[in-house]
Amino acid sequence: MSSAILLFSGGQDSTTCLYWAKRHFDKVYAIGFDYGQKHKIELEQASKIAALANVDFDVIAVSNVFTGSSLLNGGDHNQASVINRDLPASFVAGRNLLFLSIAGSVAANRGAQDIVTGVCQTDFSGYPDCRRSTIDAMQLSLTLGLGIGDLRIHTPLMYLTKAETWKMAKDLGCFDIVVDYSLTDYNGSQQKNEWGYGVMDNPATVLRAKGYYEAKQNGWL
Repeated sequence: MSSAILLFSGGQDSTTCLYWAKRHFDKVYAIGFDYGQKHKIELEQASKIAALANVDFDVIAVSNVFTGSSLLNGGDHNQASVINRDLPASFVAGRNLLFLSIAGSVAANRGAQDIVTGVCQTDFSGYPDCRRSTIDAMQLSLTLGLGIGDLRIHTPLMYLTKAETWKMAKDLGCFDIVVDYSLTDYNGSQQKNEWGYGVMDNPATVLRAKGYYEAKQNGWL
């Protein structure tokens, strides 16, 4: 029986990947992370979505590991990062690298050799740990270091625009789940719109709404 570990935040992208994983694997184990994020309500939404999808979901605490991000320390998400002015304020240095390493350990303990994550190079927020090259490097490192043979990191959204991600959700039959339950907003806003929760004052919500209307205009929804 094939199984996969899903990095699951409860956001639009990881929710879409959850249903992609359910289609491609017999068993999916979802893991989320409490890393001190201000919008921790996303984990509550993740729990609800996992229950609806009948997928096991565990939250792993890694608080006090990260700093230097507006997602952790507050501030304007639309400004530049204090770590690197070429990156957005919401960038959390090392986040995806640590999450993938932990997912690899969970995979080894669960007898899985596949990890699924919703990172996207095409339509992302300027995060270097969402690039294909970074994921490939992590896949090689985990394969070499875990001792369980080849480990595969699947990135179904890597080259999709946000509009195409909305189309994928529709095709996978999880469009209503994404709209009614997923939370992408950096501030954890519970304001409901036709494209889901959020307020247009942060890049994540702007990207989500823009992609929705583009997909709608294209007749994909």
